[in-house]
Amino acid sequence: MGRVPLLRIPQPYDFELSTERYRAFGDDLANLWRDGGLHRVVNGREVRIAAADGGVEAEPLDGEAEPVVGKLLGLEFDLDSFYAFASTEPVLARLVPALRGLRPPLAPDPFESLVTSITAQQVSLFAAFAIRNRLIAAFGVRGRHAYAFPTRERLAVTDPQELVAVGFSQRKAEYVVGLATSDVDLDALASLPDAEVKTQLVAQRGLGEWTADWFLARHLARPEAWPAGDLGLRKAVAAFYGADEDVRAIGARFAPFQNLTAHYLLTGLRVHPPGD
Repeated sequence: MGRVPLLRIPQPYDFELSTERYRAFGDDLANLWRDGGLHRVVNGREVRIAAADGGVEAEPLDGEAEPVVGKLLGLEFDLDSFYAFASTEPVLARLVPALRGLRPPLAPDPFESLVTSITAQQVSLFAAFAIRNRLIAAFGVRGRHAYAFPTRERLAVTDPQELVAVGFSQRKAEYVVGLATSDVDLDALASLPDAEVKTQLVAQRGLGEWTADWFLARHLARPEAWPAGDLGLRKAVAAFYGADEDVRAIGARFAPFQNLTAHYLLTGLRVHPPGD
């Protein structure tokens, strides 16, 4: 048996902590945690990612798989600059060392990112993950363990009632099919500035500011993305900074690291809450 390829990751890096979100709300069939490794189907092949000295072992790892693995592991984030900034901010200076090595995971595919956000609109994340998994099992393609997330082309020919049958509301089902059949070029959004990305997304039925902000944060890894309307982020800001803080206004305090700050606050509230 050949040696599993090593993908080196700038240190510090904590694989267990960085992949915590894939386990926090139940299994994710498209990003499946199994036996200490993360499984993802990439172009019909299941890739397994596991911790290793200096980075991760990923098999198979080639020109198709490596960009996806890089997204899943948050390699686009500049942790060194963020840590230098965090050391000057009193709350982050206490929180960040406890989460050192956290690289927030990113959604590899823009369509998947948006459908996932639609799924999570106005429901708990536990409910959202359950509905997402039913969608994946019904319309995705199974690898050995994980499933490939349903493609845009597959959902474009789906009747909204089929999505209602797996847990979507009628309106959300229409949003998903509408997005799948729209003429918006989701891949092209990566080349646009933040404001233009948001303008194009909110022009689509069912995609509001909250969804656009998380697309910037969790797919495009834009440094200044700050989902001020997110209930979880509001709870995290209240827990670490006090209930009287205006979440939208406080975002400016963290420029230009709003995105990483949001992820560290959210993860901190789950695994290192104040007073823990």
